[in-house]
Amino acid sequence: MNYEKEMNMDKVQFGDMPPQAFLLGLLSAFDNRYQAAADAFFKEITWKQFFAIICINLCKEAPTINELSDVMGSSHQNVKQILLRLEKKGFVATVADEKDKRKQRIVVTDAARTFLEENDNNGQQSRKIIGRIFGGIDEKDLMTTIQTIMKMERNLSEL
Repeated sequence: MNYEKEMNMDKVQFGDMPPQAFLLGLLSAFDNRYQAAADAFFKEITWKQFFAIICINLCKEAPTINELSDVMGSSHQNVKQILLRLEKKGFVATVADEKDKRKQRIVVTDAARTFLEENDNNGQQSRKIIGRIFGGIDEKDLMTTIQTIMKMERNLSEL
């Protein structure tokens, strides 16, 4: 595959890069570009802060920082910094675990719920952006991509 032609990039030379290395670089570059675009989309919080709120809501019970770090795929220190900023904005709070008072659990606040209602995936603008990102990609290709990345994730966890 001619990566330069496919990427419409004439200022880089990928040479005979194996597809695995190219895909990892492509995922990293996409993540950076997506984060920049999403940061510009939200005025109140960053994409990583928004992602943290989403991940908290995905948990069956209010997570600890370590549990949230696992879900987000990020270090304890990075998640702690994200949560401190969200707490200053009134979007999350920590509460003592009912069974083990030594554990602190992270909960979203009413302010975060209001923010999510205004910026959820059902919002017209969010649908438009997601539609543009996934434009021209059929469901079969999308499912193949999901399965591939999930397999990569499993392999990564075994390192």
